[in-house]
Amino acid sequence: MNKIRVTKSFNFETAHALYGYDGKCKNIHGHSYKLFVTVKGVPIQDNSNPKFGMVIDFGDIKKIVRAEVVDRFDHAILLNVNSPHKELGENLIKEGHKVIFTEYQPSCENMLIDMVGLIRPHLDPTVELQSIRLHETETSYAEWLAEDNK
Repeated sequence: MNKIRVTKSFNFETAHALYGYDGKCKNIHGHSYKLFVTVKGVPIQDNSNPKFGMVIDFGDIKKIVRAEVVDRFDHAILLNVNSPHKELGENLIKEGHKVIFTEYQPSCENMLIDMVGLIRPHLDPTVELQSIRLHETETSYAEWLAEDNK
C-alpha cells in the first residue's frame, strides 16, 4: 500500500489587526496570503471508479477549500470579537465591509487552526489532512502538521 501526498495551493487577500501586539501589526493591515493544503491517502485501485489512480481529485480539494476558506476569508478583515476592535468591526459592517469576528487573536498561527477545523470535516474518510501552510509574505509562513497534532 503506497500512501501519496497531494497538495493544492490557493491565493486570497485578507486584512487583520492584532490587538495588544507590541509592533506594527497592531494596526489594521493586509496580506496576499498563499495557502498550501496537503492531504494523504492511497490512490483508488478500482479501475471502474472515475477517480481511478487518484488519492483525491484536485478539483475536489479546490471545491472544499474555496467554499470553506478562500471565499470566506478573501477580501475580509479579521478582528478579535473579544477586543475593542469589535466596535470598529460593527461600524465597518454597517458601511458594507466584509468583517469576520474571531474568538481568537487573528494571527497566522490561529488562522491555520481555524482552517483545519473548516476543511477536515469535508474530506472523505479515506483521505487525511496532512498539512496546511499559510504564507503571510513571500518569506514568512506558519505550518500545521497532522503528525504534530495527534
